[in-house]
Amino acid sequence: MNGPLTGVKVLDVTTTFSGPYCTQLLGDYGADVIKVERPGTGDITRALGRARSDRMGSVFLGVNRNKRSITLDLKDPADRQVFTELAGRADVLVHNMRPAAMARLGLSYEDLAPAAPRLVYCVITGYGSEGRYAGRAAYDDIVQGQSGLAALQGEVTQAPPTYYATAVGDKTAGLVATTAVLAALVHRDRTGRGQEIEVPMFESLAAYALAEQLGGRAYEPALGPTDYARMRSIHRRPYETKDGYICVAVYTSAHWKTFLEYVGRDQLLQQPEYATEAGRSEHTDDLYAIVAEEMTTRTTDEWLDILFGLDIPAGPLQSLDDLFEDPHLNDVGFFEVAEHPTEGRTMAVRNPVRFRGTPLTAPGAMRQAPALGANTEEVLAELRGTAPTFDRGVL
Repeated sequence: MNGPLTGVKVLDVTTTFSGPYCTQLLGDYGADVIKVERPGTGDITRALGRARSDRMGSVFLGVNRNKRSITLDLKDPADRQVFTELAGRADVLVHNMRPAAMARLGLSYEDLAPAAPRLVYCVITGYGSEGRYAGRAAYDDIVQGQSGLAALQGEVTQAPPTYYATAVGDKTAGLVATTAVLAALVHRDRTGRGQEIEVPMFESLAAYALAEQLGGRAYEPALGPTDYARMRSIHRRPYETKDGYICVAVYTSAHWKTFLEYVGRDQLLQQPEYATEAGRSEHTDDLYAIVAEEMTTRTTDEWLDILFGLDIPAGPLQSLDDLFEDPHLNDVGFFEVAEHPTEGRTMAVRNPVRFRGTPLTAPGAMRQAPALGANTEEVLAELRGTAPTFDRGVL
């Protein structure tokens, strides 16, 4: 595999979304990721989504490319010894089991570090170990609710609390874990010392939710409620046009001046409440209501031409299915049909990042998500030194 992490070995003991998303990114960046799965069943996501064959569901395919799969029963002493040897040769270990469970198996950081002092050991948990929720099970739905996001969505849409229709908690934790692992690798390369990393989902999503929403709570004592008016405006939504919907972000002072001049309402900028950025922020609903009203006067394509000409950010409203026909995504080669060794032709989505000096493996040449245990013999042969380490490119 190609990329800036070529030569880095990652031991992946993760399931569902948060951990697999993290290790997939590391694999995209060139790391050799060995996914350790339970014999017989493997990662639970193997059974989720649409599938052509057993244990190869679409959800699993989406977050497990660029990995090799081996099966080990970590409750079996012989398999646990194999795992320990693999950990001793790894640069990174990522798991999202409960820490107490790994400790019972004798596979905690404290257990492994003496024989592997350079190991970066990352555990993705539900809650931080220093808080009273430590040890609780946590899934995306739970942390979306506890983090305030579900309530915020309901408040903004004037509806009951609702979850985002994507695993935002899991994927946020996966992204945070990825950046933490990369930072720890830099530290390890400077000092020669690995370390344990804890990435709690709840805290990660709470930090994500509050980043721009602190409002008056950014100060002590508080100057007002926890909010950010623009994000909470009922008028911040795709706007209806004559023939559909459009997404528009009239945001900066220049944008408002240009837009209001174009629609003949620039006199508003002479009024104190709209003359400054702070004033416009307080009166976001009024201004966005104007945008919504104006958008109904033309078709989507007409407005896109106008707004592009005015250098005001805009775009069409698209469904997930529309992405497969998006001309820009096709220009950048975002989708590529690949031949999977067991599943036939599949649609691959490339990593969006471009490394100019260390380009990543192209989607068609990368490892597709592996069948359960497909690489067990290969990895064990490498471990025992009975076969050279090699990169087959697939599985």
